Amino acid sequence: MSPFLDLPPLTAAEFAVIEDKVAALLHTTADVVVTQGEALLPLEAAIRGAAHPGSTALNVVTGPYGQTFGNWLRSCGAKVVDLAVPFDTAVSAGQVAEALAANPGIDFVSLVHAEAATGNTNPVAEIGAVVREHGALLMLDAVASVAAEPLLTDAWGVDLCVIGGQKAMGGPAGVSAVSVSGRAWERIAANPAAPRRSYLSLLDWKERWTDAGRTVLPHAPAQLEMLALGACLDRIAADGLPAVIARHRAAAAATRAGVRALGTLTPFVPDDAHAAPVATTLRTPAGLSATGLAADLLRRDAGLPVQAGGGALAEEMLRVNHYGRAAALTTVHATLTALAAATGAGADAALAAADAAWAAALTTAG
Repeated sequence: MSPFLDLPPLTAAEFAVIEDKVAALLHTTADVVVTQGEALLPLEAAIRGAAHPGSTALNVVTGPYGQTFGNWLRSCGAKVVDLAVPFDTAVSAGQVAEALAANPGIDFVSLVHAEAATGNTNPVAEIGAVVREHGALLMLDAVASVAAEPLLTDAWGVDLCVIGGQKAMGGPAGVSAVSVSGRAWERIAANPAAPRRSYLSLLDWKERWTDAGRTVLPHAPAQLEMLALGACLDRIAADGLPAVIARHRAAAAATRAGVRALGTLTPFVPDDAHAAPVATTLRTPAGLSATGLAADLLRRDAGLPVQAGGGALAEEMLRVNHYGRAAALTTVHATLTALAAATGAGADAALAAADAAWAAALTTAG
C-alpha cells in the first residue's frame, strides 16, 4: 500500500502552523485563511464578501483576471468602474489616483499584482498608498507574484491578499489562501449579502475557525494538498525567500535578453520595468502563429514550459512559464535553443546574452 494512503488525519494544530507560515510569507499579521480549493475560490469569496448593491468598485484590468473580477463585482450588484490599460503594459499609481478622484464613492479596489497570462506586473506599493489615502479597501490577486517578487501585504496596505501555491511557490494547485485585514473583516461582516453557510463564506471560517481559537477544523481538509503546501513553504524558507525571488528575476531577465538576441520574436511587454518575473510573454511576428509555434516547440521538447496566449492572444503571443522549479538557467537555455531551431535563428548569441543577463540579475540581487 502506498504510504500516502494511510496517513494520520491532519490535525487542527498542523493546519494552523501552515496558516502561520503563509502569514510569514505574506509579511502580514492579519488573519490568514487557507482555503480548500484553487485560488479562484478565495478570489471570488473575497469579492462576494466585500461587494454589494450600493458599493462602488474600481476594477483595474491589466489582463484576463481583471475582466473576471469585473464580472463578479457586477453580479454582486456593485457599481463597477473599470480602469483598463493595454495588456502589454502596467497600470500606474497616477492612473489609479485619477480614477479615484473622478469617482469619490469608490470603496473597493481590485488589482492583479502580476498577470502571468500577459506577462506584466503592477506597482502595488505605490497603488496601495493611493488607495489607502482614498479610504477604499484593496484586494490583491498575488497568485502569480508570491515568491517571484516582493509582496509586503501589511506595509502596502493590502486588505485582502489572495495567493495560490502552484506558480512561483512550486507547490500544489488544490489549496490557496487569503489574508484578511481588520478593515476587510468589518466590511464583510457589515455586508448583508456576504455568503454564509457557503463554501464562499469567509465569515464562516472566521467564526468557526479563527475566532474559535483554531482548535477544531470546520471540515476535513485536503490532506495531501495541505502537506504539499507546508512542504513548499518549508523549502522556500530553507532556500531563503530573497534567493527564490532572485532566481525568478534572473530567469525573466535571461529569457528577455536571449529572445532579443535571437531577433525573431520580441517581448510582448516591451518595458523591462513592467515585465513580470514569473513568466515572459513573447510577441510573434506577422505570419507566425503562436499556437503553431508552441506546438512545434513542444514536439521538439515536451518538457518546455511554453504555451500560446489565451483567447484573442492565441495567435500572437507565446508564454514562457519560468516559475517554481522552472526558474532555472537550464530552462532558459532549453527554451532559447528550441526557439532558435523552430525559427531558423542561431542560438549561440542568444545563449550568451541569457548567461550574461542571468549573472547580472543575480549580482544585482546579491
